[in-house]
Amino acid sequence: MVNLRQRLMRHRIGKVVRNNPELADVLERNIETILDLRRQALANRRTQDRVADAITNFAGSMVFLYVHVVWFGVWIAVNLGWIGHARQFDPFPFGLLTMIVSLEAIFLSTLVMISQNRQADQADERADLDLQIDMLGEYEITKILQIVTGIGKKLDVAGCDDDEIKELEKTVLPAEVLREIQERKRLAADE
Repeated sequence: MVNLRQRLMRHRIGKVVRNNPELADVLERNIETILDLRRQALANRRTQDRVADAITNFAGSMVFLYVHVVWFGVWIAVNLGWIGHARQFDPFPFGLLTMIVSLEAIFLSTLVMISQNRQADQADERADLDLQIDMLGEYEITKILQIVTGIGKKLDVAGCDDDEIKELEKTVLPAEVLREIQERKRLAADE
């Protein structure tokens, strides 16, 4: 398997295997990069995360449901005396079954939370990456707009002194935007 560094290098130099002629090369490369990042995240999980994920994946399957339906059905049928000569070992109201199911629920809920925490960490990393790329894109667009406006003014193109363009040329400060959003939410909540 080609490692992530090699894939990213191919991405930079533009080599990509064409899978769909309807997609631009850059989209093909981006799809491969995203898949590689996900594969790498899966490969870098700790053993305990792999175990938690495997159990929660099984617990979230229809097979798990079927096994429990059969298990509970047989358990109840045996202990109600519905199955011939089977010895009743947990009479109604099925205290042992209740305890086992309660323990299973405790462990499963803990394993689900472990998996969710790991997935939340991955989502935070992706959100940080998105924010970094968005900030870089905003900065680049602002600089391009400033250059194009400067060229337009030099060539005496109409509309280059437009107030909206002047507003768009301002550098966006994410901390200020966030502060303003929080302030407006606070004001809306106070109303």
